[in-house]
Amino acid sequence: MSKIGRMLINIPAGVTVEIGKDAVVVKGPKGELSTKILSGIKVEQKDNTLEVLTTNHEKQTNANHGLIRSLINNNVIGVTEGYKKTLKMVGTGYRVQQRGTGLNLQVGFSHDVEFSAPAGITLALEGNDTIIVSGIDKQQVGQTAAEIRLVKKPEPYKGKGIRYEDEVVKRKQGKASIA
Repeated sequence: MSKIGRMLINIPAGVTVEIGKDAVVVKGPKGELSTKILSGIKVEQKDNTLEVLTTNHEKQTNANHGLIRSLINNNVIGVTEGYKKTLKMVGTGYRVQQRGTGLNLQVGFSHDVEFSAPAGITLALEGNDTIIVSGIDKQQVGQTAAEIRLVKKPEPYKGKGIRYEDEVVKRKQGKASIA
């Protein structure tokens, strides 16, 4: 039995949970998310808590126990608080502009890179070098931030590129001059 799977999920006020045969739907002030329930897993609601249980003791069911509990908990947090990732652009002349719901990135290429936001994701700017990706789905927020970062990953010699706000780029020395 999973340590994470045994933990109860607290349901805050204003959040409703509908437990179906094959999915759990979480509705809150920010939106609605659902998680598919895998075979061998059962979800029960008691007062303001959810409990994820296993119906058998197969190896795969035990592995999925903590996963399903974490996904449902992420949905509860997402519909109440939401998720946010911040990206910083480091480099001379690197800047970003808002274009409708998308972004126009200038990162040292001969052309500007247009990035459009997927449904459910909000892109905001702070200044001309900070991008804030926010939404209710944790996986989608992380994936969108990773795709923006892939436009120009930080390079190890000068540290230029798009990086997460708390990311530390290990710098390399480069070629030593011949004396």
